[in-house]
Amino acid sequence: MEIEILDAKSSKSLGKCRASGPDATLQSLKGEVQKLKSSLTVHRQSFRLEPRGKALKESETLKSLGVTSGGKLYVRDLGPQISWKGVFLAEYAGPILVYLIFYQRPSLIYSNADLPMTTTASIAAACWVAHYAKRLLETLFVHRFSHATMPLRNLFKNCSYYWAFAGYVAYHVNHPQFTEPCQAMVYAGLATFVVSELGNFSIHMLLRNLRPAGSNVRKIPVPDSNPLTQLYNFVSCPNYTYEFLSWVGFTVMTSCIPAGLFAAAGMYQMTVWALGKHRNYKKEFKDYPKTRKAIVPFLL
Repeated sequence: MEIEILDAKSSKSLGKCRASGPDATLQSLKGEVQKLKSSLTVHRQSFRLEPRGKALKESETLKSLGVTSGGKLYVRDLGPQISWKGVFLAEYAGPILVYLIFYQRPSLIYSNADLPMTTTASIAAACWVAHYAKRLLETLFVHRFSHATMPLRNLFKNCSYYWAFAGYVAYHVNHPQFTEPCQAMVYAGLATFVVSELGNFSIHMLLRNLRPAGSNVRKIPVPDSNPLTQLYNFVSCPNYTYEFLSWVGFTVMTSCIPAGLFAAAGMYQMTVWALGKHRNYKKEFKDYPKTRKAIVPFLL
C-alpha cells in the first residue's frame, strides 16, 4: 500500500512511500521517508495525522491510526539530533573537570590560595567526583534509552546547567575562607549522601532489569530483594527522590548555600519529570498502585 508523506510545516508533499500493509508500524516507514528526502534521517522524523497534530508513537500501526492505502501522514523535522548517551557523557564529565579545577588548582582562582584545603572540602570533592563518575558509568553500562537521540540544542542547555552549577558550588566550598560546619553535620550529611547514592544506583539497576535490551517494554516497577528499592512502595520515581536526598546530604555536609540552591533547582526539575511520569503510569496501567505519590512519599 502507498502512503503520501507531507511536510508538517509547509504541507507540501514529499512524495509517496510504500508500506508492507496495514499492520506496518510508523517505525518501519522511516527508512522509506528518508529515501524521499535524504536530509530527513530516521532520527529527525516525527509523524502526525494533521500538520499541527499530536506526535504519534513509532510503535503505532497504520491500521490503528485509520490510515489506509492512498492516505496521508505528516512528518515534522525535529532538527539536528545527538545521541542521548553522548549528551549524558558531556553533561556529566564537565562537572568533574570544572569542580577539580577549583579543588586541585585553587591558585588559578583565588588570590590567597596558599591556605590549606579544609577536610570538609576534600570530602565534598570526593563526593562530587564520585557522584558524576557514577553517572558516567551508568550511562555507559546501565541505562537503556527508549529513544536513540534528542535535539542537539539540549546538549548546550544541559551542559550549561550542570557545568555552571559545578563552578558555582566549587567556588564557595573550596574558597580559602570557607568555614567548616561541626563534625556532626559533616558526617550526618556524608552518611545521607552515601546511602542516597546507593539507593539511586539500586533503582537504576532495577529499571534496567525491567526492560529487556533492545526493547521498549514497559512494566510497573516494584521493589526487589534490595531493601533500598522499597521506596517504590511509596513513590513512582524513587531515583529522583534519592537524587534529591543526595544533594540534601551534600548541602548539610558543606553548609553551603550554593549547594542548597543546586539541590532546590534539581528538585524542582525532577518534580516536574516525576509528576509527568506518575500521570503516564496511571494512564497506561489500570492496576497501578493508588497509594504511590510521584516523588515525595505521602505528599507529592
